[in-house]
Amino acid sequence: MYVKKVENEQELNDAFKVRKEVFVYEQDVPMEEEIDEHEQEATHFVLYDENEPGGAGRFRIVDGYGKIERVCVRKETRKGGSGKKIMLYIEDHARAQGIDTLKLHAQTHAIPFYEKLGYEVISDEFLDAGIPHRTMKKYI
Repeated sequence: MYVKKVENEQELNDAFKVRKEVFVYEQDVPMEEEIDEHEQEATHFVLYDENEPGGAGRFRIVDGYGKIERVCVRKETRKGGSGKKIMLYIEDHARAQGIDTLKLHAQTHAIPFYEKLGYEVISDEFLDAGIPHRTMKKYI
């Protein structure tokens, strides 16, 4: 398994394919909320497992901090630290951009995963696409 920054249309389509599978089909997020107005400005990442897209995420710089978004892993790929691989790759990308603070909106069931990576909850619970979330932050 390896993670790479999206560099072409095929890789972007691979990232979208995983996001649609996880968020739209598995979690019932409406398509118009999943693929949004920030796609063009975001840096996208895709995890490949034996050359098949298995995970994805995106990164934006917002008000001077790095915002990690849309991190997901296909059911078949949720093993062997695949989510952690995506997160560490995005964190390295953020550092290379001179970013020292990261934020993300974690689905509440995923909070323990992000806490193991050093993120702290900094908000009350809120709904995003009908799913409970909390904002988390990490200094890198």
